[in-house]
Amino acid sequence: MNSWRASDIPDLTGSSAIVTGANAGLGFVTATELARHGAAVVLAVRNVEAGADAAQRIRSALPRARLAVHHLDLASLASVRAFASGVLERGDVVDLLVNNAGAQSLGPRRTTADGYEFHLGTNVLGHFALTGLLLPALTRAAAARVVSLSSITHKRAHLDFDDLQAVRHFSAVRAYGASKLAATVFGLELDRRLRRTGSAIVSALAHPGLARSNFIDTAWSGRGRLGTAMGRLFAALATQPTEQGALPTLRAATGLATGGAFFGPGGAGERRGDVVAVRPSREAADPAVGARFWSPAEDLTGVRYLD
Repeated sequence: MNSWRASDIPDLTGSSAIVTGANAGLGFVTATELARHGAAVVLAVRNVEAGADAAQRIRSALPRARLAVHHLDLASLASVRAFASGVLERGDVVDLLVNNAGAQSLGPRRTTADGYEFHLGTNVLGHFALTGLLLPALTRAAAARVVSLSSITHKRAHLDFDDLQAVRHFSAVRAYGASKLAATVFGLELDRRLRRTGSAIVSALAHPGLARSNFIDTAWSGRGRLGTAMGRLFAALATQPTEQGALPTLRAATGLATGGAFFGPGGAGERRGDVVAVRPSREAADPAVGARFWSPAEDLTGVRYLD
């Protein structure tokens, strides 16, 4: 069986995509490949200057690329609402929403602009709200798709619904893993709810394995020069190129995928390798967990949909 490559992406001319966190790493590769195959891509980024630089780099390689850069800070629900309002006011049709942006901090407990635990608020609640607010634009498309980014760390994580924001017991590593588990739970529960309503929107998932990107530098920078050096050594020895790490996302976004499809690397431990269909953890796949997650997500974001 031939492995799936970016060259397998079909012609996307006439379609539109939003990629969160598209200015660097996996998001940049994802946005570049979508643009290369004809999609009009919105780079939804926290740092607009960095987004503009990323767009220029894409245009340098792809002069005909159709790109727009818009501000979106997933750690601020006000920013999420402002971004979504702009999309809806313009009457945009969204064929593809890639919930790619993610953050990890190995320092002490932090909170978002809304007072939520940093990992939960940024990696999950921001995308939960964004997806719900953009449903009208997604519904305008003939066959829209939402791709949620998971991580292999979700398989070792657990959601403590009595302490979702890790107020009583905080560990940065556990909080990040729990946020990626929650993101996986969200993608799968979104699929269930879309199918129950008869929606044509597909919710699919992907994880990059261990990908070599700026994410590692950012995560380890909180541990000083030694931590940054250790992160870079780990990246050099144990990870795969960012371009390879983005392939599961691109396959989920553009390849044949039914609702709930999940793609990742096929190598040992799903850390590296060719793109294959992978399985979520038992907790992530449990419909009872999905249903239980949805209610606090709605309460915390104030965005209610698909009930």
